[in-house]
Amino acid sequence: MNLVGEWTNARGAYRFCPIGVEAERQAHGDTQVSRKINVGIIGTGWIGEIRARTCAAHPLVESLHLAEIDEARLARVAKETRARSATADYRELLQRKEIDAIIVSTTPETTHYPFTRDCLLARKHTFLEKPMGLELKEADELMALAREAHLKLTIGYTQRFNPKYAYVKQCLEDGTLGRPVTALVSRNVSRSIGNKIGGRIRLSPAVMEATHDLDFILWCLEGRKPVRVYSQAVNRIMEQAHGVPDCQWIMVTMDDGTV
Repeated sequence: MNLVGEWTNARGAYRFCPIGVEAERQAHGDTQVSRKINVGIIGTGWIGEIRARTCAAHPLVESLHLAEIDEARLARVAKETRARSATADYRELLQRKEIDAIIVSTTPETTHYPFTRDCLLARKHTFLEKPMGLELKEADELMALAREAHLKLTIGYTQRFNPKYAYVKQCLEDGTLGRPVTALVSRNVSRSIGNKIGGRIRLSPAVMEATHDLDFILWCLEGRKPVRVYSQAVNRIMEQAHGVPDCQWIMVTMDDGTV
């Protein structure tokens, strides 16, 4: 979305933006505002509606187009965001030549791979909510399609743009925190959210929630590569209710010994 923000504390201001956008603009000496784009959103549920409202308010979004199978929700979100078009068939968005980019925010997560594949084959830049796919081969194919067509494919790791997370990254880059030897992230999800997620698809906590934390840690430790992964899950209540683990511990060892 080419967003640039600022976070200020006693030590000064830290600018942050989607990875590569500001660097690319500076490298090409581009100080002008980017052109407006037309955006399509497939799925206007919990997160999809947030994306729709954000796009509707963004000065660089020329028009918004929605696809949602829930007719009542589609009508409401389309009205509130003043969408230019709204349909129950996502393929109609793919056929609209004026749409530059599409956000895939659908459930169940089994739809992520096929819907994103269709978007890339239709030559649309795509923003996909996690998980990217249910198998590595699906993710590999999507990346290959984007690379071959020179399209941008982005996964919704939005925690990178949370000011607190961005500040940690900056402190690592400027040496304030010194050289990291270990990193620990803990995430706790309420039982109600666990039931909501576990009730629609059987995926591990690593795929559904810890993926944000893994992305953050690997981003902070950029330049290092993981060489060993150990994980252990605990199965109790959620296992009985939905067939998924209650919690999961993940240990990643990097090539420089950082854990």
